[in-house]
Amino acid sequence: MVEKTKNREMRRLPQQGQPVSNLTVISKCRQHRLVENHKERSYTTKLFLSLTTSNNKTNRMEYYKFALLVVFLSYIERCWSASCVVDSFTVKDNFDPKRYAGKWYAQQKKDPEGLFLQDNISAEYTIDDDGTMTASSKGRVTLFGFWVVCADMAAQYSVPDPTTPGKMFMNYQGLASYLSSGGDNYWVIDTDYDNYAITYACRTLKDDGTCEDGYALVFSRNPRGLPPAIQRVVRQKQDEICMTGQFQPVLQSGAC
Repeated sequence: MVEKTKNREMRRLPQQGQPVSNLTVISKCRQHRLVENHKERSYTTKLFLSLTTSNNKTNRMEYYKFALLVVFLSYIERCWSASCVVDSFTVKDNFDPKRYAGKWYAQQKKDPEGLFLQDNISAEYTIDDDGTMTASSKGRVTLFGFWVVCADMAAQYSVPDPTTPGKMFMNYQGLASYLSSGGDNYWVIDTDYDNYAITYACRTLKDDGTCEDGYALVFSRNPRGLPPAIQRVVRQKQDEICMTGQFQPVLQSGAC
């Protein structure tokens, strides 16, 4: 009986060199794939977590950079607004209207809103017997989009504050019905009386004191323009009145 049992057990076990059954191979392959799949899932999970962490760090860094940029731009805007308050602009010290009198030719201009002289602009200032300064101005203007004419303007100047003679008020009138009349500030920002002058007017102020609508002119005693050394001074003054890059050249062809 014992020998028969041993014989049956020996028949169940594969002999050395005998091939393993297909079921055994399939089982082992499945186990191997399960192990490999587990490893792949573990690697994928680790990679995803790593990328997520990296992306979070990158996003935080980009957010911090953006926040710093916003703060910086806000600071620059506040500084710019503070420096561009119209009342903070300086004008020519001890302005002398008698030395300023005579003929001036516009070389550059920054236009206001609405109708304005376009080229061949000149102004001649005189001092009346009572010390009042008056001016007659000329320049070409385009009307109705096609009609180009030489226009004449007349102006009279007053000084609201005698301690600041460079800040004047100008009452002007067009010498033709199509030209406007009214009043503007007329500030002489700078002049050396013999070569150049920069004038400025702000028509409308913003709530923060900066200019909403204004204009400025760069004048020369010579219709052919200004030397390079004086042009550098002019650019500095344009920056001081917050109009850098806003000027355009004025043609002087003698048309008016």
